[in-house]
Amino acid sequence: METKSAFFTKDKEFYHTLFRMLLIVSLQNIVAYTVNMADNMMLGRYSQDAMSGAATVNQIYFIVQQMALAIGEALVMLTSQYWGQKRLEPIRKLTGTALYLGVIFGVIVFAICAFAPEQVVGIFTDDGAIIAQGVEYLRITKYSYILFVITSVLMSSLRSVETVNISFVISCVSLIVNVAINYALIFGKFGCPELGVVGAAVGTLVARAIELAIVVFYMLVIDKKLKLFSTNFLKLDKDLTKDYRKVAIPVILSQLLWAVSVPFQTAILGHLSADAIAANSVATTFYSYLKVIVQSMSAVSAVLIGRTIGRGNMEEIKADARTLQVADIAIGIVLGVVLFLLRNPLLSFYSLTDSAMTLAAQLLVVMAFIMVGMSYQMPVSMGIIRGGGDARFTLIMNTVSTWAIVIPLSLMSAFWWKWPVVLVVIMIQSDQVFKCLPTALRIRKYDKWIKKMTRENK
Repeated sequence: METKSAFFTKDKEFYHTLFRMLLIVSLQNIVAYTVNMADNMMLGRYSQDAMSGAATVNQIYFIVQQMALAIGEALVMLTSQYWGQKRLEPIRKLTGTALYLGVIFGVIVFAICAFAPEQVVGIFTDDGAIIAQGVEYLRITKYSYILFVITSVLMSSLRSVETVNISFVISCVSLIVNVAINYALIFGKFGCPELGVVGAAVGTLVARAIELAIVVFYMLVIDKKLKLFSTNFLKLDKDLTKDYRKVAIPVILSQLLWAVSVPFQTAILGHLSADAIAANSVATTFYSYLKVIVQSMSAVSAVLIGRTIGRGNMEEIKADARTLQVADIAIGIVLGVVLFLLRNPLLSFYSLTDSAMTLAAQLLVVMAFIMVGMSYQMPVSMGIIRGGGDARFTLIMNTVSTWAIVIPLSLMSAFWWKWPVVLVVIMIQSDQVFKCLPTALRIRKYDKWIKKMTRENK
């Protein structure tokens, strides 16, 4: 008779790896996001238009970030299973394939931003002053997009073999450099010119360049596990490229459709009022600051589930999945409470109009509740289920929920029904709650999402 596994995994090594990777990846993501937060907060003290202009352009960076994340997640889906079998050569070849794709995407985005900056920024707002500031910011930050994508892919390859410490070091160095340059160039300190939004852009570009330099140095000199640059990893393998393409297409489509919807939703608020743009920028900054912990849980879950699937023990996979789900719910509750309690102290850092400040406080309350739902559905759907090999489910769920439900409701509430900004934001964020149901139902169908994707002859 088959012995049923315990509800939670009893593998001590699993818990050790989970908490170690979650702590380091979360710290890395928090510090990395602080780089963007530094721009936002310093520009918020410099001028509201400068802050809104940079925040508008960061919607483009958000798309780049999500595409880089998708390319990296597709890589991790495959490489973590090979890591479970301790096979490194396929991981190296797959990393090369992902790098080619990332560079191509980065070049395309750079070209669009270079040839039509006003039109790109104008998608998100019709305020002339904000567009002018945004174009100045984009003029410099567009060069950072390719650098960021390459760094992200290399970091994903390291994460798939459980090498995460370097990511925290890179983010800390990047933060220090970015904040120092921002302070000097935004406000004109230490004898530097006062450049405002341009100074923030310079800080971001230099930080991205240093991030890439550090990760390349680490992989060339220090890394003893993957040893990527000591191999011909850029020579494509036909079979592995085919495997990657099969996984990457639904992951990238899902991430792209969702990523495009986010600045689209921001554009809805941007066409309501300048206060709506400022309040949403501030509220989403703090919301996103805590959201990186949820994204870290998704990334770690994908590695752990992929590694376990590579080992081939079904009962171990089920126990690991249940353990991760309970952890997701607990993390969501904690983050929601933190966001709610700290909303007023956080807002005190900003110099906004009274109406924008009141609106930002209301939006933070809404997002505190949204945080709980997101903290469950995102790590389960994008970490466990997609990391287990089922990218199609996330693609379908995100497409239907975002484009068939959220976007129509958001447009109608903003421009047809003329609802207050807070209710429009509830419509915009509503999918983070109702996606919990299909996610919870799918995770119980183990035979649907557990897929072994490794090749024996590689």
